[in-house]
Amino acid sequence: MKKYITLSLVSCLVGLTFISCNKSKQNNKGALSSNAAEKVYVAPGEYDEYYGFFSGGFSGQLSVYGLPSGRLFKVIPVFSQDPEKGYGYSEETKPMLMTSHGFIPWDDSHHPDISQTNGELDGRWIFINGNNTPRIARIDLEDFSTAEIIEIPNSAGNHSSSFVTENTEYVVAGTRFSVPIPQRDIPIKEYKGNFKGSLSFIKVDQQSGEMDLAFQIQMPGFNYDLSHPGRGKSHGWFFFTTYNTEEAHSLLEVNASQNDKDFIAAVNWKKAEEYIKAGKGKKMPAKYAHNKFDNATHMATHTMKEEVLILDASEFPDLVYLLPTPKSPHGCDVDPSGEYIIGNGKLSANLTVHSFTKMLDAIEKKKFDGEAYGLPILKFEDVLAGVVEQPGLGPLHTEFDGKGNAYTTFFISSEVVKWKLGTWEIIDRKPTFYSVGHLMIPGGNSRKPDGKYLVAMNKITKDRYLPVGPDLNHSAQLYDISGDKMELLLDFPTIGEPHYAAAIKADKIKDKARQIYKLDENKHPYAAKSPAETKVTRNGKEVHIYMTMIRSHFTPDNIEGIKVGDKVYFHVTNLEQDFDVPHGISMLGANTAELLVTPGKTETFVWEPKQVGVWPFYCTDFCSALHQEMQGYVRVSPADSTLPLSWSLDDE
Repeated sequence: MKKYITLSLVSCLVGLTFISCNKSKQNNKGALSSNAAEKVYVAPGEYDEYYGFFSGGFSGQLSVYGLPSGRLFKVIPVFSQDPEKGYGYSEETKPMLMTSHGFIPWDDSHHPDISQTNGELDGRWIFINGNNTPRIARIDLEDFSTAEIIEIPNSAGNHSSSFVTENTEYVVAGTRFSVPIPQRDIPIKEYKGNFKGSLSFIKVDQQSGEMDLAFQIQMPGFNYDLSHPGRGKSHGWFFFTTYNTEEAHSLLEVNASQNDKDFIAAVNWKKAEEYIKAGKGKKMPAKYAHNKFDNATHMATHTMKEEVLILDASEFPDLVYLLPTPKSPHGCDVDPSGEYIIGNGKLSANLTVHSFTKMLDAIEKKKFDGEAYGLPILKFEDVLAGVVEQPGLGPLHTEFDGKGNAYTTFFISSEVVKWKLGTWEIIDRKPTFYSVGHLMIPGGNSRKPDGKYLVAMNKITKDRYLPVGPDLNHSAQLYDISGDKMELLLDFPTIGEPHYAAAIKADKIKDKARQIYKLDENKHPYAAKSPAETKVTRNGKEVHIYMTMIRSHFTPDNIEGIKVGDKVYFHVTNLEQDFDVPHGISMLGANTAELLVTPGKTETFVWEPKQVGVWPFYCTDFCSALHQEMQGYVRVSPADSTLPLSWSLDDE
């Protein structure tokens, strides 16, 4: 009977979603009837105030928008092949997508987080998780490109990731699905007690940004949904929401909603460091990939790691504590002071706020209410700071404006609710259109949020844009939160699912953004740094073309002596040393994407001609008035031809 009561509740909430959508649509005219357009207008040639980095969700990428204008600047390829830029198609970038499961050309990117120093965004790197095949990527904000990807072993559904500690000591990742650790062939019905969770702490080198999986904490077989670092007074702790503390393995919408309270797991990572330093960690065999891109050689390397260091939380009773939190909590957020830990129970009528100070006191006085797999459970009342009473339906995520206010999204009632930290009173609420997931305030995930704008990221956009078939792009909505009341300013459609976002003041990045790669620093082994260095070589059936590109020709542009059955490597160097002058190249019949080669860089694609003939190649990026003239030919002869290799430009 209990299951059916829960199922009925869920059905009611789903029904309310649509009621809310209709109601919200009736109200949206008022929100847009002000001078909203003036507040988001950025004149041609002028810069936006913020960079906004939006995850691409199921596109696997990271998009860069300007705020407040909502202008799209770039899509950074991360976990998925990108034919626009040749990422994941070129020989140099294919290794970035290697995993222990082989070449995986797609993932589901969710949570970007910008590096921090002393709890403030520093704009050096941005990290993002791949959800499906667990990975963490580091994007270098000098050239806005993916510099590194590390696979996370003993994890599945890498959802409570990737969030950084306040000096970027670690990027932290948590598994959504518990799995057998190590993986083995066992009946799924034996889930309880045999499946485990894992929380991963990835060390970040403070100079280079390079990542290394320092250790993992093995946890009970719950689902770990989201996480947040402590800051200020709670720096040294990390907080993870859990659901499915019932340890169900089927029909989770019912069977994982039985407990009145699940937990926020409070992890003392400073204590974990002490245990690791004392040699308490156990090495476990685990295969995972670590891929890096080198900006000197313009090439990625792929390495397989063989083991990981594990701390079993059940063996260290002062490492992890469980804070009871109603009910199936999703978002886990810590306010800028580090005192308040907000757990948003998806099926709860209220918002629960825990106190870090009370948590420490309860730990010191051992005010425990039992244990779970050896982890102490703290008494709910002893750690409770306050409750926001009946703020909305389906609470998901909370961010802060640095002025003592918190903002929480409600998926089912499709709204953002502003409330006061400390008094827990509701101050304002505004509809979203529709079914909002995450929200983002620039710097909201730091000690110093910039409480000027708020962006809501919405799952449903029907009625908002011109229809383009049965499915529509997701959207982001920008709100002005500088006053007492929120004001909706702008809608803009997004690439993929804007699952979460991070934003930073533009002046922390724009002046250090790279404009070119210096040609004299190019260490690619197949680079041709001038037309004089171009050539074509053969080693059996393998042919290497050392080619250059500059406005408006390739060198060489006529190549003969290629034979059916050859494997032809085009190594193409862009000789331009001007900002924003890339060139592209594509070859008729090549089983790959074009390459978009930025100034000073060398990239490679492979062509395996199947037919005799004379086949053209051309520049794919409109680069000059003579762009159409930027082309060439390759003559392909029969496999038994004795025609020697030759190459030329203007017959010389």
